[in-house]
Amino acid sequence: MSRSLGNVFAKSSKVVRHTKQIFKQSYEDSTSLEKELEEETELEQDELDDEFVPALPSDLQHIPFVYTRPSPEQLVQRTQEFYELVAARRSIRSFSSDPVSKDIIREIIKAAGTAPSGAHTEPWTFVLVSDVQIKAQIREIVEREEEVNYKRRMGKQWTTDLKPLRTNWIKEYLTTAPYLILVFKQMYGLTESGERKNHYYHDISVAIACGILITAIQAAGLVTVVSTPLNGGPSIRKILNRPANEKLVLVFPVGYPASDATMPDLHRKHLSEILVEF
Repeated sequence: MSRSLGNVFAKSSKVVRHTKQIFKQSYEDSTSLEKELEEETELEQDELDDEFVPALPSDLQHIPFVYTRPSPEQLVQRTQEFYELVAARRSIRSFSSDPVSKDIIREIIKAAGTAPSGAHTEPWTFVLVSDVQIKAQIREIVEREEEVNYKRRMGKQWTTDLKPLRTNWIKEYLTTAPYLILVFKQMYGLTESGERKNHYYHDISVAIACGILITAIQAAGLVTVVSTPLNGGPSIRKILNRPANEKLVLVFPVGYPASDATMPDLHRKHLSEILVEF
């Protein structure tokens, strides 16, 4: 009986040792295979990296940031003055047709072009229109689409919410204001060879540029109102001969306010309603 048990244990031990050897070999083979795959993947990634060229120069220099630190008193003064400037801004829909120097408008657009953008792609195009006939064409397109919006697309609640603001689909300011600034977002760019170039965060980048544009208009002493072209964008893009990679985002009439211009007596939210601190 004991001899039989001994034989069983001996055979079992051999099986265990053999099984361990199999698992050990399997593990070693698996580890070796994983290492080979990693090396192949790294090689393939290196080859892929060689195919990509950054949009900016590979040897782009980084230079010192020149900065003069303001005093605490200066900080307070600057923030208060800036707040007073932007707090005085209002959306104006009644414009004077009095001329404004085009150089001033160019400086305003230049300021908007300082906005940050994803990977410094600057995915915006500002189209400045002062031509009377083109402004009339743009107004016709916008009003046609806006009438449909007010009558069908927007819905009863939306149009009801707009009644106190006294807005409708008639956009006289599009032809009265001396200038229209049309902001297009470039959904992608084009290299010199005609290949597509990625534009990262183009929506956010253009939105920031539009915010700076509005502020620059206010700082210059002029007025504007944000006009959304909605479904009229493709037709306007065609009139202005813009390429397929550009999409119209917003239209800004710019000029002086009319002498009889009015504005709704609106009040902005208090800081405590818009700020959360931790």
